[in-house]
Amino acid sequence: MSKLKHIQEKIFTQNSIRTLLKMWRLPGAQIVFTNGCFDILHLGHIDYLAKAADLGDKLIVGLNSDKSTRDIKGPGRPITDEKSRSTILASLSFVDAVVIFDDETPLELIKIVSPDILVKGADYSIDQIVGAEFVVQNGGRVQTLYYLPGYSTTLIEQKIRTLK
Repeated sequence: MSKLKHIQEKIFTQNSIRTLLKMWRLPGAQIVFTNGCFDILHLGHIDYLAKAADLGDKLIVGLNSDKSTRDIKGPGRPITDEKSRSTILASLSFVDAVVIFDDETPLELIKIVSPDILVKGADYSIDQIVGAEFVVQNGGRVQTLYYLPGYSTTLIEQKIRTLK
């Protein structure tokens, strides 16, 4: 199998992820879920995702579609399209699955995945994390991780604009 085909096979829809989840749950894998836009992947993203992956056996990344990213971030975003963002995320060895979702929040996807561990940045308090209540009610836990300071897509975007 080609490397690119292997990467593309790690990208799922909300419906197609269900079969994979059943297979992973049989041996009792601890499933970790996080989500975001991940526009212009940078060191801060890598650090965050690697730390999230360390919390369990399988890491699923919910990726905001182009539409939901635009709804959240504004008309100038995303800078890179969902096909690029999902392929780049899926190419990371510690990311086991990427699921693109179109909603403004990942709540419906979280209900499908029903992760053992829901991860979000420490800039959120537990009561602000979408899906936290659902995960805890279903026996999971919520974990926040600190971001690597000085790295963000917004900072990269600002730097590019000053180079003009």
